[in-house]
Order: sequence, then structure tokens, then C-alpha cells
Amino acid sequence: MDRPAPEIAVAMPARSPSPTWAAFLVMAFVVVGLAGLFASYAVPLPLQRALARDTALDQATLAAHGPDPAAALEALRPQLAESADAILPVRPDIDARIAAERAAVRARLQTESAEVALRIRWLLGVVTLMAAVFGVAILHIGRR
Repeated sequence: MDRPAPEIAVAMPARSPSPTWAAFLVMAFVVVGLAGLFASYAVPLPLQRALARDTALDQATLAAHGPDPAAALEALRPQLAESADAILPVRPDIDARIAAERAAVRARLQTESAEVALRIRWLLGVVTLMAAVFGVAILHIGRR
């Protein structure tokens, strides 16, 4: 009786990725880190803008009680930016309008900070996903 020869399973050794492919994978994660690094520069912008505006409002409070408040406040217009429209022209209720604008600046700070944080989270998520897909593709190509 002839029996067929048993098939011998030969285990192929798993090929590990070459150092070149590993370097590409590392670069995929470096891209994510760099995106995070660059995004970190955008995080403090709303706070810096609010602090600069708060300082300008402090100067406006002092200028409003000076010898020529209209000219002094007009000179502060570039630092006040859109806040100038809220406090000018000079009227007797200038202190109340400056206080209201200060509260509005703080509200804008919270809104802008939340918007920047959301954009950065999306940026890092998308870049991370792209880097992971890139790394998997590189490793897949390396196995061929």
C-alpha cells in the first residue's frame, strides 16, 4: 500500500524589518511629535492676546482720568484694537465701559482658548493617524 508522503510543514522564519524600514517608522512618530511641538506654540496665543489687551485697558483707565483723555485714548487705539470701539468716545461712564470691555476680553479668552485646544486636538489626531498609516504601509512594503 502506497501511502502519500506526509507533508512537512516548514516554518519560514519571520523577516524582521530592515533598519531602513524601522527608521521610516520612527520618522512617522517623529512627525507626530513635531506637529505637537509646533502646535504648542499656538496654545498660549489667546492668553497673550488677552494679557496685552488687559494691559491696554489698564492704560486706558489711567488715560481716561488724565488731562486730555480723548487724545490719550485715541493714541491707545492700536493697542486696544476692537476694544477701542467699545470704550470710545470718552463719556462720563468710561470706567463702566472699560470694566465691561475687560469682562468681554476675558470671555473671548475662554472662547478662543477652547477653539485653539479643539483645533490642536484635531491636528494631533489626524497627524497621528496619518503617521500610523504611513508606518504600517512602510512595514508592509518591507515584508515583500
